[in-house]
Amino acid sequence: MTHGFDKAYWEQHWRQAGPSGAGSVGGHPPNPYLARETGELVPGTALDAGCGAGAEAIWLASRGWQVTAVDISSEVLAAALEREKAGGASEQVRWVEADLSGWEPGTRFELVTTHYAHPAMPQLEFYDRIARWVVSGGTLLIVGHLHTHSAASDETHPPAEASATAAAITERLDESAWEVVTAEECDRTLVGHASRSAVLHDVVVRANRRPSDAA
Repeated sequence: MTHGFDKAYWEQHWRQAGPSGAGSVGGHPPNPYLARETGELVPGTALDAGCGAGAEAIWLASRGWQVTAVDISSEVLAAALEREKAGGASEQVRWVEADLSGWEPGTRFELVTTHYAHPAMPQLEFYDRIARWVVSGGTLLIVGHLHTHSAASDETHPPAEASATAAAITERLDESAWEVVTAEECDRTLVGHASRSAVLHDVVVRANRRPSDAA
């Protein structure tokens, strides 16, 4: 089945997820790859592209980053604001409701990150698009669903058009402009509501834009 990943799709997705369902807006911690890959970076400006319920944006803000968090769903952004208030987070997150396939930030960021975001455009083209928003010397962190030939579309295996491989992502990063630091395909277990667990098949790519790159 082909998904449109438009606003209507995401509003329904988050409405059905509720506070504790699969991919919920509830208490899931920030993605573990975020801390691993950015923990040693000097805080600056960051963009969380497809921020969902805001766990990653709030985590970055708590470490001193000035964060622009963008998502197409008003449903999930409302939940993100509640999460921010409940956690007593400082006002270092700017929440933006926008379609990332057409939105332009009007600036560039020292960190651009995305976690499982699927806009209404081809997945690899989306990664190309957000990579343009990294400043010279800045960092791009992509965490996505790993594409596997046997993957069926369900909670742990998203549709093929929403997945990628490390090679497919890194081959689009010009070596003269980018230094690839991390390119991994790995599994992790996510424990959710009522101790239900699911194995996630992930692709993680971190790259630094070379300071000499003026693009």
